[in-house]
Amino acid sequence: MSIASLPSAVTFGDAPSCEGALLLPVRGVRGGLAFAVQDWVAQEVPVALEFNGISHAVMLATPLDLEDFALGFSLTEGILDGARELYGLEAEPSPLGITVRLHVASAAFARLKQKRRSMAGRTGCGLCGTESLAQVSRELPVLADGMRLERRAIARAMSRLHAQQTLQQATGAVHAAAWCSAEGEVMFLREDVGRHNALDKLVGALAAAEVEASSGFIAVTSRASFEMVQKAAMAGVSVLAAVSAPTSFAVQTAQRARLTLVGFARQEDLVVYCLPERLAAAAEAGGCLAH
Repeated sequence: MSIASLPSAVTFGDAPSCEGALLLPVRGVRGGLAFAVQDWVAQEVPVALEFNGISHAVMLATPLDLEDFALGFSLTEGILDGARELYGLEAEPSPLGITVRLHVASAAFARLKQKRRSMAGRTGCGLCGTESLAQVSRELPVLADGMRLERRAIARAMSRLHAQQTLQQATGAVHAAAWCSAEGEVMFLREDVGRHNALDKLVGALAAAEVEASSGFIAVTSRASFEMVQKAAMAGVSVLAAVSAPTSFAVQTAQRARLTLVGFARQEDLVVYCLPERLAAAAEAGGCLAH
């Protein structure tokens, strides 16, 4: 239960469990009235990804679905060419955070070492050097044109996200990424304090379940950054719908990958930023939709 519901009292002993959140004492004022309750707060912990004994990345993430997260990150970052290159993984918690150790194929490990060499020019304040800039705009798959959706499918998916966001309902602090069928049914959903993490978890879940990701679309409860577009394209999904706005770099990246990018997808409304021909309503309107 979140602060928005203002429970009169919740005790640690009687409260139901909420995986991915901690029950903490809070005080505040709402509507001019003071309150003191126990409230669920989303967990955020350092998660280190280690490939064949080499530490590669540390992210702050919600400690849920870490197997999906590690697999999805490896796929969307181009380290793994497919789930078959992941031989096994284990997560080891410590007082400092969680280390996820991945055992990957030699080809994937060679790919990782090449990636690390190209990242050598990075600094704490950004990217420097031509190799680092090239890494940001790395080669993406050009997505096929076969997918075609009705506008109502996106509206249906967006309307059903909240009911499946259990951690968001409890904390009000996490993003969700969902894979939806062409009819707008929410088939897979993952949550995390980071929008990129939620999408990586979703991609990992799809890969583990051997789902043909290109047969549906992805809906996210955040803005659409270029990283979100990159990850959707790497997953082979040709339509990304976000509840908020995209950035200009996201639009450019979507155009390069031939991904249909939808923003401000709320109720029956949406804005198509590129490749409107995949959406029936947008194509019939000549692609001229505005928010």
